[in-house]
Amino acid sequence: MDIHEYQAKEILSRFGVPVPRGGLAYSPEQAGYRARELGGSAWVVKAQIHSGGRGAAGGVKLCRTDEEVRDFAATLFGRQLVTKQTDANGKGVYRIWVEGASDIAQELYLGFVLDRKSERIMIVASAHGGMEIEDLAVSDPASLRRMVVDPAVGLAEYQARELAFALGLRGGQIAQMVTILRACYRAYRDLDATMVEINPLVITGKGDLVALDAKMSFDTNALFRRPEIAELRDRSQEDPRESAAGDHGLSYVGLDGDIGCIINGAGLAMASMDMIKLAGGEPANFLDIGGGASPERVVRAFRTVLADRNVLVILVNIFAGINRCDWVAEGVVQAYRELGLTLPVVVRLAGTNVEEGRRIVDTSGLPLISADTLADAAAKAVAARNRIAA
Repeated sequence: MDIHEYQAKEILSRFGVPVPRGGLAYSPEQAGYRARELGGSAWVVKAQIHSGGRGAAGGVKLCRTDEEVRDFAATLFGRQLVTKQTDANGKGVYRIWVEGASDIAQELYLGFVLDRKSERIMIVASAHGGMEIEDLAVSDPASLRRMVVDPAVGLAEYQARELAFALGLRGGQIAQMVTILRACYRAYRDLDATMVEINPLVITGKGDLVALDAKMSFDTNALFRRPEIAELRDRSQEDPRESAAGDHGLSYVGLDGDIGCIINGAGLAMASMDMIKLAGGEPANFLDIGGGASPERVVRAFRTVLADRNVLVILVNIFAGINRCDWVAEGVVQAYRELGLTLPVVVRLAGTNVEEGRRIVDTSGLPLISADTLADAAAKAVAARNRIAA
Protein backbone atom coordinates (compact mmCIF):
# COMPACT_ATOMS: atom_id res chain seq x y z
CA MET A 1 0.00 0.00 0.00
CA ASP A 2 1.30 3.44 -0.96
CA ILE A 3 0.71 6.66 0.95
CA HIS A 4 1.04 10.35 0.11
CA GLU A 5 4.17 12.43 0.53
CA TYR A 6 2.76 14.46 3.43
CA GLN A 7 1.76 11.26 5.24
CA ALA A 8 5.25 9.79 4.78
CA LYS A 9 6.79 13.00 6.11
CA GLU A 10 4.54 12.96 9.17
CA ILE A 11 5.56 9.37 9.92
CA LEU A 12 9.28 9.93 9.39
CA SER A 13 9.26 13.11 11.44
CA ARG A 14 7.87 11.15 14.39
CA PHE A 15 10.91 8.87 14.15
CA GLY A 16 13.29 11.83 14.07
CA VAL A 17 13.75 12.76 10.40
CA PRO A 18 13.81 16.57 9.89
CA VAL A 19 11.20 17.77 7.37
CA PRO A 20 10.10 21.26 6.25
CA ARG A 21 7.04 22.86 7.83
CA GLY A 22 3.98 22.48 5.69
CA GLY A 23 0.21 22.27 5.61
CA LEU A 24 -2.43 20.26 3.79
CA ALA A 25 -5.12 21.90 1.68
CA TYR A 26 -8.34 20.60 0.13
CA SER A 27 -9.21 23.76 -1.79
CA PRO A 28 -7.38 26.66 -3.49
CA GLU A 29 -8.51 29.05 -0.75
CA GLN A 30 -7.18 26.74 1.92
CA ALA A 31 -3.86 26.48 0.05
CA GLY A 32 -3.50 30.27 0.12
CA TYR A 33 -4.33 30.27 3.81
CA ARG A 34 -1.68 27.62 4.47
CA ALA A 35 0.95 29.81 2.80
CA ARG A 36 0.02 32.81 4.97
CA GLU A 37 -0.04 30.58 8.04
CA LEU A 38 3.45 29.25 7.32
CA GLY A 39 4.87 32.70 6.70
CA GLY A 40 7.95 33.47 4.64
CA SER A 41 8.33 34.79 1.11
CA ALA A 42 8.22 31.61 -0.99
CA TRP A 43 6.36 28.31 -0.87
CA VAL A 44 6.40 25.05 -2.79
CA VAL A 45 2.97 23.76 -3.83
CA LYS A 46 2.82 20.01 -4.48
CA ALA A 47 0.06 17.84 -5.89
CA GLN A 48 -0.47 14.82 -3.64
CA ILE A 49 -0.78 11.70 -5.77
CA HIS A 50 0.68 8.20 -5.53
CA SER A 51 3.32 8.72 -8.19
CA GLY A 52 6.79 10.09 -8.71
CA GLY A 53 7.73 12.51 -11.46
CA ARG A 54 5.18 15.11 -10.34
CA GLY A 55 7.47 18.05 -10.99
CA ALA A 56 8.12 17.16 -14.62
CA ALA A 57 4.36 16.68 -15.10
CA GLY A 58 3.51 20.14 -13.80
CA GLY A 59 2.38 19.07 -10.36
CA VAL A 60 4.96 21.06 -8.34
CA LYS A 61 5.65 24.79 -8.41
CA LEU A 62 7.59 27.39 -6.45
CA CYS A 63 5.28 30.33 -5.66
CA ARG A 64 6.23 33.80 -4.42
CA THR A 65 2.85 35.10 -3.21
CA ASP A 66 -0.16 33.55 -1.51
CA GLU A 67 -2.25 34.59 -4.53
CA GLU A 68 0.09 32.61 -6.77
CA VAL A 69 -0.24 29.66 -4.41
CA ARG A 70 -4.03 29.87 -4.63
CA ASP A 71 -4.07 30.24 -8.41
CA PHE A 72 -1.71 27.32 -9.01
CA ALA A 73 -3.66 25.13 -6.59
CA ALA A 74 -6.82 25.95 -8.54
CA THR A 75 -5.22 24.46 -11.68
CA LEU A 76 -4.39 21.25 -9.81
CA PHE A 77 -7.58 20.34 -7.93
CA GLY A 78 -9.64 17.81 -9.85
CA ARG A 79 -6.96 17.41 -12.51
CA GLN A 80 -5.81 13.98 -13.70
CA LEU A 81 -2.06 14.35 -13.40
CA VAL A 82 -0.22 12.14 -15.87
CA THR A 83 3.40 11.33 -15.02
CA LYS A 84 5.85 8.83 -16.46
CA GLN A 85 4.94 6.52 -13.59
CA THR A 86 1.16 6.56 -14.22
CA ASP A 87 -0.90 5.20 -17.08
CA ALA A 88 -2.51 7.44 -19.68
CA ASN A 89 -5.40 8.21 -17.33
CA GLY A 90 -3.12 9.65 -14.65
CA LYS A 91 -4.00 10.14 -10.98
CA GLY A 92 -6.64 12.50 -9.63
CA VAL A 93 -5.46 15.46 -7.53
CA TYR A 94 -7.67 16.03 -4.49
CA ARG A 95 -5.08 17.15 -1.92
CA ILE A 96 -2.37 19.81 -2.05
CA TRP A 97 0.68 20.12 0.20
CA VAL A 98 2.09 23.60 0.77
CA GLU A 99 5.46 23.97 2.47
CA GLY A 100 8.00 26.70 2.97
CA ALA A 101 10.71 26.90 0.32
CA SER A 102 14.13 25.58 1.34
CA ASP A 103 17.58 26.98 0.61
CA ILE A 104 19.12 24.03 -1.24
CA ALA A 105 22.90 23.69 -1.46
CA GLN A 106 23.03 20.01 -2.46
CA GLU A 107 20.60 17.17 -3.13
CA LEU A 108 21.17 13.58 -1.96
CA TYR A 109 19.25 10.37 -2.53
CA LEU A 110 18.34 7.89 0.22
CA GLY A 111 16.28 4.72 -0.08
CA PHE A 112 15.49 1.62 1.99
CA VAL A 113 14.24 -1.43 0.10
CA LEU A 114 14.02 -5.18 0.57
CA ASP A 115 16.85 -7.01 -1.18
CA ARG A 116 15.31 -10.39 -1.96
CA LYS A 117 18.66 -11.93 -2.90
CA SER A 118 20.22 -11.35 0.52
CA GLU A 119 16.87 -11.37 2.36
CA ARG A 120 17.91 -8.19 4.09
CA ILE A 121 16.97 -4.53 4.14
CA MET A 122 19.25 -2.68 1.73
CA ILE A 123 20.12 1.00 1.95
CA VAL A 124 20.76 2.72 -1.38
CA ALA A 125 22.23 6.21 -1.27
CA SER A 126 23.79 8.70 -3.65
CA ALA A 127 25.38 12.12 -3.44
CA HIS A 128 23.33 13.02 -6.52
CA GLY A 129 19.64 13.27 -5.63
CA GLY A 130 16.61 15.00 -7.07
CA MET A 131 16.26 12.60 -10.00
CA GLU A 132 14.63 9.20 -10.41
CA ILE A 133 16.80 6.40 -9.06
CA GLU A 134 16.26 4.40 -12.27
CA ASP A 135 17.70 7.28 -14.30
CA LEU A 136 20.56 7.70 -11.86
CA ALA A 137 21.42 4.00 -12.10
CA VAL A 138 21.84 4.47 -15.85
CA SER A 139 23.51 7.89 -15.99
CA ASP A 140 25.84 7.55 -12.98
CA PRO A 141 25.82 4.03 -11.50
CA ALA A 142 29.15 4.60 -9.74
CA SER A 143 27.52 7.23 -7.52
CA LEU A 144 25.22 4.68 -5.89
CA ARG A 145 26.25 3.37 -2.48
CA ARG A 146 24.65 0.18 -1.16
CA MET A 147 24.65 -1.25 2.35
CA VAL A 148 22.87 -4.37 3.68
CA VAL A 149 21.55 -4.40 7.25
CA ASP A 150 21.64 -7.56 9.36
CA PRO A 151 18.16 -7.86 10.93
CA ALA A 152 19.59 -9.60 14.02
CA VAL A 153 21.69 -6.53 14.79
CA GLY A 154 19.93 -3.64 13.12
CA LEU A 155 21.58 -0.59 11.61
CA ALA A 156 24.70 0.10 13.67
CA GLU A 157 26.02 3.62 14.14
CA TYR A 158 29.34 2.75 12.53
CA GLN A 159 27.51 1.59 9.40
CA ALA A 160 25.58 4.85 9.24
CA ARG A 161 28.80 6.83 9.67
CA GLU A 162 30.51 4.86 6.91
CA LEU A 163 27.67 5.72 4.56
CA ALA A 164 27.79 9.38 5.58
CA PHE A 165 31.53 9.47 4.84
CA ALA A 166 30.94 7.77 1.47
CA LEU A 167 28.48 10.53 0.54
CA GLY A 168 31.09 13.18 1.28
CA LEU A 169 29.45 14.59 4.40
CA ARG A 170 31.57 16.37 6.97
CA GLY A 171 31.38 17.66 10.53
CA GLY A 172 27.94 17.92 12.07
CA GLN A 173 26.32 16.59 8.89
CA ILE A 174 27.62 13.13 9.74
CA ALA A 175 25.75 13.06 13.05
CA GLN A 176 22.61 14.32 11.30
CA MET A 177 22.88 11.60 8.67
CA VAL A 178 23.33 8.92 11.34
CA THR A 179 20.12 10.13 13.01
CA ILE A 180 18.21 10.14 9.70
CA LEU A 181 19.45 6.72 8.63
CA ARG A 182 18.59 5.07 11.92
CA ALA A 183 15.20 6.81 12.04
CA CYS A 184 14.33 5.58 8.55
CA TYR A 185 15.43 2.07 9.44
CA ARG A 186 13.25 2.02 12.55
CA ALA A 187 10.27 3.32 10.58
CA TYR A 188 10.82 0.64 7.94
CA ARG A 189 11.18 -2.14 10.49
CA ASP A 190 8.56 -1.12 13.03
CA LEU A 191 5.77 -0.34 10.55
CA ASP A 192 6.19 -3.30 8.13
CA ALA A 193 7.23 -1.01 5.29
CA THR A 194 8.45 -2.33 1.96
CA MET A 195 10.08 0.91 0.85
CA VAL A 196 11.24 4.19 2.37
CA GLU A 197 12.62 6.79 -0.01
CA ILE A 198 13.80 10.35 0.57
CA ASN A 199 14.49 12.07 -2.72
CA PRO A 200 15.86 14.60 -2.39
CA LEU A 201 17.45 14.66 1.03
CA VAL A 202 18.89 18.16 0.84
CA ILE A 203 21.76 19.96 2.47
CA THR A 204 20.57 23.51 3.13
CA GLY A 205 22.62 26.66 2.88
CA LYS A 206 23.19 26.43 6.63
CA GLY A 207 24.54 22.90 6.28
CA ASP A 208 21.53 21.10 7.74
CA LEU A 209 19.99 17.92 6.30
CA VAL A 210 16.25 18.04 5.53
CA ALA A 211 13.95 15.51 3.85
CA LEU A 212 12.44 17.61 1.06
CA ASP A 213 10.38 14.74 -0.35
CA ALA A 214 9.44 11.34 1.04
CA LYS A 215 7.76 8.19 -0.15
CA MET A 216 6.71 5.06 1.77
CA SER A 217 5.04 1.78 0.83
CA PHE A 218 3.77 -0.90 3.19
CA ASP A 219 3.19 -4.64 3.18
CA THR A 220 -0.54 -5.04 2.51
CA ASN A 221 -0.52 -8.44 4.21
CA ALA A 222 0.64 -6.81 7.46
CA LEU A 223 -1.99 -4.05 7.61
CA PHE A 224 -4.15 -6.08 9.98
CA ARG A 225 -1.61 -5.34 12.71
CA ARG A 226 -0.97 -1.76 11.62
CA PRO A 227 -4.38 -0.06 11.85
CA GLU A 228 -2.73 3.36 12.08
CA ILE A 229 -1.17 2.73 8.65
CA ALA A 230 -4.30 1.18 7.14
CA GLU A 231 -6.17 4.39 7.96
CA LEU A 232 -3.86 6.29 5.57
CA ARG A 233 -5.17 4.41 2.54
CA ASP A 234 -6.49 6.68 -0.23
CA ARG A 235 -8.82 4.76 -2.51
CA SER A 236 -9.00 7.64 -4.99
CA GLN A 237 -5.42 6.77 -5.99
CA GLU A 238 -6.15 3.09 -6.62
CA ASP A 239 -7.50 1.26 -9.63
CA PRO A 240 -11.18 0.79 -8.61
CA ARG A 241 -11.11 -2.75 -10.00
CA GLU A 242 -8.09 -3.70 -7.90
CA SER A 243 -9.58 -2.00 -4.84
CA ALA A 244 -12.90 -3.84 -5.17
CA ALA A 245 -11.13 -7.16 -5.74
CA GLY A 246 -8.95 -6.66 -2.68
CA ASP A 247 -12.02 -6.04 -0.55
CA HIS A 248 -13.22 -9.54 -1.49
CA GLY A 249 -9.87 -11.23 -0.94
CA LEU A 250 -9.01 -11.51 -4.64
CA SER A 251 -5.58 -10.71 -6.07
CA TYR A 252 -6.24 -8.58 -9.15
CA VAL A 253 -4.07 -6.43 -11.41
CA GLY A 254 -5.61 -4.69 -14.39
CA LEU A 255 -3.85 -4.90 -17.77
CA ASP A 256 -4.48 -3.50 -21.25
CA GLY A 257 -5.77 -6.58 -23.12
CA ASP A 258 -9.26 -7.95 -23.78
CA ILE A 259 -9.09 -11.58 -22.54
CA GLY A 260 -10.17 -11.72 -18.91
CA CYS A 261 -8.47 -14.31 -16.70
CA ILE A 262 -9.85 -16.16 -13.67
CA ILE A 263 -7.15 -18.47 -12.37
CA ASN A 264 -6.00 -20.01 -9.10
CA GLY A 265 -2.38 -19.60 -8.09
CA ALA A 266 -0.02 -16.80 -9.02
CA GLY A 267 2.34 -19.08 -10.95
CA LEU A 268 -0.46 -20.57 -13.03
CA ALA A 269 -1.85 -17.09 -13.64
CA MET A 270 1.51 -15.89 -14.98
CA ALA A 271 1.84 -18.99 -17.16
CA SER A 272 -1.69 -18.50 -18.47
CA MET A 273 -0.98 -14.91 -19.45
CA ASP A 274 2.18 -16.03 -21.21
CA MET A 275 0.22 -18.66 -23.14
CA ILE A 276 -2.38 -16.08 -24.16
CA LYS A 277 0.42 -13.88 -25.49
CA LEU A 278 2.01 -16.84 -27.26
CA ALA A 279 -1.32 -17.62 -28.92
CA GLY A 280 -1.53 -14.05 -30.22
CA GLY A 281 -3.82 -12.48 -27.61
CA GLU A 282 -3.54 -9.93 -24.82
CA PRO A 283 -4.63 -10.63 -21.22
CA ALA A 284 -6.92 -8.05 -19.64
CA ASN A 285 -5.92 -8.81 -16.09
CA PHE A 286 -4.13 -10.95 -13.55
CA LEU A 287 -6.68 -12.48 -11.16
CA ASP A 288 -5.87 -15.17 -8.61
CA ILE A 289 -8.96 -16.47 -6.80
CA GLY A 290 -6.76 -18.33 -4.31
CA GLY A 291 -7.41 -21.63 -2.59
CA GLY A 292 -10.75 -22.95 -1.39
CA ALA A 293 -12.72 -21.01 -3.98
CA SER A 294 -16.46 -21.40 -3.34
CA PRO A 295 -19.06 -20.87 -6.08
CA GLU A 296 -19.82 -17.46 -4.55
CA ARG A 297 -16.14 -16.50 -4.72
CA VAL A 298 -16.04 -17.49 -8.40
CA VAL A 299 -19.08 -15.29 -9.08
CA ARG A 300 -17.30 -12.36 -7.39
CA ALA A 301 -14.28 -13.01 -9.61
CA PHE A 302 -16.52 -12.84 -12.69
CA ARG A 303 -17.97 -9.53 -11.50
CA THR A 304 -14.48 -8.15 -11.00
CA VAL A 305 -13.30 -9.18 -14.48
CA LEU A 306 -16.46 -7.86 -16.13
CA ALA A 307 -15.92 -4.44 -14.52
CA ASP A 308 -13.36 -3.96 -17.30
CA ARG A 309 -15.39 -2.92 -20.34
CA ASN A 310 -12.60 -4.00 -22.68
CA VAL A 311 -13.04 -7.70 -21.84
CA LEU A 312 -14.36 -9.69 -24.82
CA VAL A 313 -13.61 -13.25 -23.63
CA ILE A 314 -13.10 -14.85 -20.22
CA LEU A 315 -10.65 -17.68 -19.63
CA VAL A 316 -11.15 -19.79 -16.49
CA ASN A 317 -8.10 -21.93 -15.77
CA ILE A 318 -8.16 -23.98 -12.56
CA PHE A 319 -5.66 -26.55 -11.35
CA ALA A 320 -7.37 -27.82 -8.22
CA GLY A 321 -5.41 -28.91 -5.18
CA ILE A 322 -6.92 -27.06 -2.27
CA ASN A 323 -9.67 -26.02 -4.66
CA ARG A 324 -12.25 -28.42 -6.06
CA CYS A 325 -13.12 -28.43 -9.74
CA ASP A 326 -16.81 -29.09 -9.05
CA TRP A 327 -17.02 -25.98 -6.82
CA VAL A 328 -15.43 -23.87 -9.52
CA ALA A 329 -17.68 -25.36 -12.21
CA GLU A 330 -20.75 -24.58 -10.11
CA GLY A 331 -19.48 -21.01 -9.73
CA VAL A 332 -18.95 -20.63 -13.48
CA VAL A 333 -22.47 -21.87 -14.24
CA GLN A 334 -23.95 -19.68 -11.49
CA ALA A 335 -22.08 -16.60 -12.74
CA TYR A 336 -23.11 -17.20 -16.35
CA ARG A 337 -26.77 -17.37 -15.41
CA GLU A 338 -26.83 -14.78 -12.65
CA LEU A 339 -24.90 -12.15 -14.62
CA GLY A 340 -26.62 -12.86 -17.94
CA LEU A 341 -23.35 -13.41 -19.78
CA THR A 342 -23.25 -13.36 -23.56
CA LEU A 343 -19.49 -13.22 -24.14
CA PRO A 344 -17.52 -16.46 -24.66
CA VAL A 345 -16.22 -18.27 -21.58
CA VAL A 346 -13.43 -20.83 -21.97
CA VAL A 347 -13.11 -23.30 -19.07
CA ARG A 348 -10.13 -25.54 -18.38
CA LEU A 349 -10.25 -27.69 -15.25
CA ALA A 350 -7.66 -30.09 -13.82
CA GLY A 351 -7.02 -31.74 -10.46
CA THR A 352 -9.37 -32.56 -7.58
CA ASN A 353 -12.87 -33.67 -8.68
CA VAL A 354 -12.08 -32.79 -12.28
CA GLU A 355 -14.52 -35.37 -13.72
CA GLU A 356 -17.43 -33.93 -11.75
CA GLY A 357 -16.40 -30.42 -12.66
CA ARG A 358 -16.31 -31.19 -16.36
CA ARG A 359 -19.67 -32.95 -16.10
CA ILE A 360 -21.22 -29.83 -14.55
CA VAL A 361 -19.86 -27.67 -17.35
CA ASP A 362 -20.82 -30.05 -20.16
CA THR A 363 -24.38 -30.65 -18.92
CA SER A 364 -25.15 -27.05 -17.98
CA GLY A 365 -26.80 -26.32 -21.31
CA LEU A 366 -24.74 -23.14 -21.54
CA PRO A 367 -22.42 -22.24 -24.44
CA LEU A 368 -19.29 -22.74 -22.32
CA ILE A 369 -16.13 -23.69 -24.23
CA SER A 370 -14.25 -26.61 -22.64
CA ALA A 371 -10.48 -27.04 -22.98
CA ASP A 372 -8.21 -29.91 -21.95
CA THR A 373 -4.84 -28.17 -21.59
CA LEU A 374 -3.52 -24.69 -20.89
CA ALA A 375 -2.33 -24.30 -24.47
CA ASP A 376 -5.71 -25.48 -25.77
CA ALA A 377 -7.53 -23.04 -23.48
CA ALA A 378 -5.38 -20.10 -24.55
CA ALA A 379 -5.79 -20.94 -28.23
CA LYS A 380 -9.58 -21.21 -27.90
CA ALA A 381 -9.79 -17.94 -25.96
CA VAL A 382 -7.78 -16.08 -28.60
CA ALA A 383 -9.82 -17.66 -31.41
CA ALA A 384 -13.07 -16.58 -29.72
CA ARG A 385 -11.69 -13.09 -29.24
CA ASN A 386 -10.68 -12.86 -32.92
CA ARG A 387 -14.16 -13.91 -34.06
CA ILE A 388 -15.73 -11.12 -32.00
CA ALA A 389 -13.21 -8.48 -33.09
CA ALA A 390 -13.40 -9.43 -36.78
